[in-house]
Amino acid sequence: MEPPKKKITLSGLRELFKLYSYIKPYKYEYALGLLFLLGSSSASLIFPKLLGELVDLGNQGKLVHEIDRIALILVVVLIAQSVFSYFRIYLFVHVAEKTLSDLRQSTFNHLICLPMKFFQQRRVGELNSRISSDITLLQDALTTTLAEFLRQLIIIIGGISLLMVTSFKLTLFMLAIVPVIMILVVFFGRYIRKLSKQAQSQVADSNTIVEETLQGIQSVKAFTNEFFEMKRYRSKTIEIAQTGIQNGKLRGAFSSFTILGIFGAMTAVIWKGAALLAAGELATGELFSFVIYSMFIGGTIGGMADVFARVQKFIGATEDLLEIFNEPVEPVTEFAQLLPDEILQGSIVFDQVGFHYPSRPEMAVLTNVSVVIRPDTVVALVGPSGAGKSTFVSLLLRLYHPTTGQILFDSKNSESIPLSTLRSQMAIVPQDIFLFGGTIRENIAYGKPGSAEEMIIDAARKANAWEFISLFPDGLNTLVGERGTQLSGGQRQRIAIARAVLKDPKILILDEATSSLDSESERLVQDALEKLMKGRTSIVIAHRLSTIRQADHILVLDNGRIVEQGTHDQLIQVTDGLYRNLSDLQFA
Repeated sequence: MEPPKKKITLSGLRELFKLYSYIKPYKYEYALGLLFLLGSSSASLIFPKLLGELVDLGNQGKLVHEIDRIALILVVVLIAQSVFSYFRIYLFVHVAEKTLSDLRQSTFNHLICLPMKFFQQRRVGELNSRISSDITLLQDALTTTLAEFLRQLIIIIGGISLLMVTSFKLTLFMLAIVPVIMILVVFFGRYIRKLSKQAQSQVADSNTIVEETLQGIQSVKAFTNEFFEMKRYRSKTIEIAQTGIQNGKLRGAFSSFTILGIFGAMTAVIWKGAALLAAGELATGELFSFVIYSMFIGGTIGGMADVFARVQKFIGATEDLLEIFNEPVEPVTEFAQLLPDEILQGSIVFDQVGFHYPSRPEMAVLTNVSVVIRPDTVVALVGPSGAGKSTFVSLLLRLYHPTTGQILFDSKNSESIPLSTLRSQMAIVPQDIFLFGGTIRENIAYGKPGSAEEMIIDAARKANAWEFISLFPDGLNTLVGERGTQLSGGQRQRIAIARAVLKDPKILILDEATSSLDSESERLVQDALEKLMKGRTSIVIAHRLSTIRQADHILVLDNGRIVEQGTHDQLIQVTDGLYRNLSDLQFA
């Protein structure tokens, strides 16, 4: 679906010129392109004048060499115009492609550095549209829209000036007729664009039906809704057809009116010109030039409406794109290795921490949470759904910032530690594993890009993953498919563990990942996790209490508060305690 058109305002034009700052590195090529644009437009204006002179020479019975001289000049002008047009297009495309490459990189680099709260409020499809559709629209604007606008402006101003020189009376007559026709052309064009946009929207809706139906084909068949989906799609395609027929009627009327209007105007101009010719106020060649200039100007004024509409869409896309650039980024930095004083020892302190999501300030997710986590210990987070366990972990990773209180790492406030330095020493193995659609090697190496093959294999062995990887014909080069769909759940978990092993973090976060695995896979994954947790501070979100009985410390959360804490043996003794109740429910 095409971006919505916005009114051309002063602020919109300011935003548009911000975009042209990306052209600055290529300003000389762009200036040269504008020079060739001026040359090709000027050549267009000279052409009708020379044709008129050629007619006059023939009409006056001049010598053949005079006629040949004008014809030769015409050929030179045509060649010059062709050369100018080639270099104009080449230079504008050259600049536009380089500019758009820079813009795409800037947009992606900015997007990837935005905080999590931004992504919670935006859909991935919308953001993808910004990088693809909007920037593609800007490509058209940078390569053709501005050039076309300038070309049309030169032709209109230059053409009317030459018409005035040729015949002041006939110019005034033409200017009284042509604008009325052009206004009606714009009026028709607006309704045609509106119907075209409606048709595009309906086609997009029909595509959505196809996409959703095919993605959920299992559900469609399970609920025997094939005919329901057929009716839904048929209804939408009938709407598209009706809009298309209505558009066809309007286009037919528009075409008829255009032919009538333009040829009627030309007839009126020639009629008036003939009268001036008869009165001796105009030469035959001048009338010939005048008619061609009138056609040039009439067609150009009609084209201005299309350029105006494209500028509106361009401004709309620019504003939407620059809206992303106005979002503040996280302070991420690139570094080669940690300095000695930046290496974490694994001590964590939550000091009176409270938190609510920016979009729901009235709902406290964590309230007055205080806890000390010693280095190289295993701490489990337990509690019902919505208790705040995932938020606890998100605050550790600084995906969000505490609303109140502070979090300390080795007695240093987390806010004082560079973000990339902090996250580079932490790793997470989530319950819902996300693997990139490349090879097993690429997914394991994501933990530490650039690692040698020996390190990747060693990490796979420690994660109990090498056994199944070595059985694949392509080994580490085996493609995992979209989101890892070519691997089983247990295999995906072990690839994720190998990725964390390779990173060798000081603080490890585990969202218990064995609840949906079969017994054999669970045993292998659990064994790999136990190896991984040795020698580092481990925070485990526990869904099944059987997996955290050996934890050094257990935090029981409920409604965003720590309501109990201690070891398994201590908490199981608390009568009517939440931990004991959860344990009784699971092992009943």
